Amino acid sequence: MSAKKETLNLFLAMLISIGLIFAGLWFLMERWAQLTKNQVSTSSSPNSSESGNQTNSWMIQNQPVTKCNVANLPGGTFNYGGSTTWAPIRGQVDPVLERTCPQFTLRYTQSLNKPPGSGTGIEMLIDNQLAFSQSSRSIKGEENQKAQQKGFSLKEIPVAIDGIAIAVNRNLNIPGLTVAQLKDIYTAKITNWQEVGGPNLTITPLSRSKEAGGTVEFFIDNVLNKENFGINVSYIGTTTEALRKLALNPGGIYYASAPEVVPQCTVKPLPLGRTSGQLVTPYREPYIPTSECPMKRNQLNDQDFQSGEYPITRNLFVILKQNGQTDEQAGEAYANWLLTSQGQELIEKAGFIRIK
Repeated sequence: MSAKKETLNLFLAMLISIGLIFAGLWFLMERWAQLTKNQVSTSSSPNSSESGNQTNSWMIQNQPVTKCNVANLPGGTFNYGGSTTWAPIRGQVDPVLERTCPQFTLRYTQSLNKPPGSGTGIEMLIDNQLAFSQSSRSIKGEENQKAQQKGFSLKEIPVAIDGIAIAVNRNLNIPGLTVAQLKDIYTAKITNWQEVGGPNLTITPLSRSKEAGGTVEFFIDNVLNKENFGINVSYIGTTTEALRKLALNPGGIYYASAPEVVPQCTVKPLPLGRTSGQLVTPYREPYIPTSECPMKRNQLNDQDFQSGEYPITRNLFVILKQNGQTDEQAGEAYANWLLTSQGQELIEKAGFIRIK
C-alpha cells in the first residue's frame, strides 16, 4: 500500500469516527432532555392539579348560589305591571328572582294612554297585554265579567300586607284622627282642623284622581264608603308631588301607601283609630321627630299592621288569568315564589308587611 493511499484511509476513518461520536452525543443529549422533561412534568403535575383544585374549590365556595328552586316556573319573557304601590317590590324584589332564575324574564309594561295603577293593570291583563298584573285592591265584579266574556276568569293571590297612612304638615299639632273623621274631611263635612282638636286652620285635602289606581279606589270604597270626594279636595298627579305640597301647606292632608309616608322627613304621619280612644300609630314607637331625620327614620308598625289593630290595612295581590296557558303558569309561580320565606323576607325589605 502506498503512503498516499494509507494517509487517505486514515483520514476517512477519522471522519467516520468523529461523525459517530457527534451522532452519539446528539442522541444522548436528546434522550437526556426528554427524560428531564418527563421528570419535570411528572413532578410538577400533582402540584398543578392540586393548585387547580384549590382554585376551583375557592371559586365554588365564594360564588353566590344561583340555583332556581321555583316550582313550575316557565321560561320566557313575561309582561307585567299595574299598581304603583308595587314599585318598591318591582325595583328590589323582582330582580332577585330574575338573577336566581335567568330563564324567567320580567318586562314592566305600561298603558300608552292611561296612568299606571291597579285598575289599568287589570284592564291590560283582560286585554292580553300582560301575562299577570299586580294590584293593591281586590278584583271587581265587573272586571271578572269582562274576563269571562273573553273566555277566562281572574284569580287574585294575596302576597303582602300594606296600610294606608295619613300624612300632614310636620308643624300641625293634632293627636290623630278616627276613620270617621277622615271620611268627613274628604267628603267636605269637616273643613277646619279646629273641628278635630287642632288649630283654627282650613283643611286642604290632597288626593290623586279616581283614575290613578288601586290606592284611591281602595280609599273611596273602604274609607269613604263609596261616597264622592268633596269639592274641597285638590287633585295631584303623584305621591311625590303631594308630599312636596304638604310640606309647604300647614293645613294639608294626604293619604298613601304606608311605606311611601312613614319614613319621610318632610311630613308627619298621623295616628289613626276606629274610635278616638283607640288611636294606633302607623310607625313604631317612639316617634322619631323630623329634626332627627334622615339620620333616623320612622319604621312601619308591622305588628299592628299584621294583627289588624291599625284600622286601614289591605292586601297586595298578584292577579292572573285562569286560562290554562303559560301566562297563568307564570303568574302562579311568581306569586308562589313571593310566598316563600325568601320572597316574604324580600317583601319586608321593600317596606311592606309579610303575609305569612
